[in-house]
Parts: sequence; structure tokens; C-alpha cells
Amino acid sequence: MKAGSARRGVLVVLSTLLVGSGLLRVGGQAGHVLAASGDLAVTETPESDCLPREEISAILVALDDRERRVADRELALADRMQALRVAEAQAVARIGELEQAEADLAATIAQVESAAETDLDRLVTVYENMRPADASALFATMSPEFAAGFIGRMRPEAAADILTGLDPANAYSISVILAGRNANAPDE
Repeated sequence: MKAGSARRGVLVVLSTLLVGSGLLRVGGQAGHVLAASGDLAVTETPESDCLPREEISAILVALDDRERRVADRELALADRMQALRVAEAQAVARIGELEQAEADLAATIAQVESAAETDLDRLVTVYENMRPADASALFATMSPEFAAGFIGRMRPEAAADILTGLDPANAYSISVILAGRNANAPDE
């Protein structure tokens, strides 16, 4: 008999749950109906709270005017952005041209310096291969600073032969210039 009473207990519990569920559904719908009817009462307002048509028209005109001004500003801003994009593209192109011109100028300067260096080396070789007496006579006519530039590039034996042929004061001046030309170079 215990099995029969257990079945009844289960049936009672299930029927209680079903009745409770039904009550909840009815109560939930009743709440929606009450809320809906309450909303209708709230949304109904007396006509005295509404703005007059003239004021609404003025507000709409003001909003239209503001929208037009915003549209004009957006158009002006778009035009300005386009102009900036064009200017930026031109600036980038100009920078590229300037960089290329700088590279070309650097190449030209390097070529000129190389040519000048080649010319100086050739002239030093000519002076070294001259007879010492002839070279000394030529160096006697040069300023000591100019002569020191060539003497400093020559082989020591050729430079000694030329300095020997110069008058002692001129040879001394050239020697002082050669000795002091790196005096201001950094030690480290």
C-alpha cells in the first residue's frame, strides 16, 4: 500500500504545480493588461500642455536652418580635406624631387672633388719628377701656405730636395705650416 500512497503523493505534487503554473500565467497577463491600460492614461495629456503650432513651426525652421549650416560646414570641411590631400601629394612629390636633386648634387660634388683630387695628385707627381733646382725655383714664387700643400703630399725624398733648394726663410715658413696643420685635430 505504500506504493499507492506514493503515487498519490506524486499526483498531488504534479497537480499543485500545474495549478500554480496556470495562476502565474493568468496573473502575468493581468499585469500586462493593467500596465497597458495605465500607459493609455499616462499618454493622454490635455491639449494645454502642447506647444502652439507657430512655436513648433519656428522650431522646425530653426532645425532646418541648423541642418543646412551643418551640411554647409561638412561640405566646406570635405573641400578642405580634399585640398589638404592634394597639397600633401604635391609636397610628397616635391620632397622626392628635392631628394633626387640632393643626390644628384652630392654625386656632382663627389665627381668634382675626385677630379680636383686627381688633378692635385697629377701636379704633385709633376713637381716630384722635376729637377729639384727647377722645382725649388717654382716653389720660391708660391706663397708658403700654397707650397706647403704640395710639399705635404710629396714623397719625403722629393720634398727634401725641393726644400733644400729654397732660401732658408721660405723653407722654414713651409716647415712651420706643415708642422702646425694638424695641431687643432682632436687627440681622441
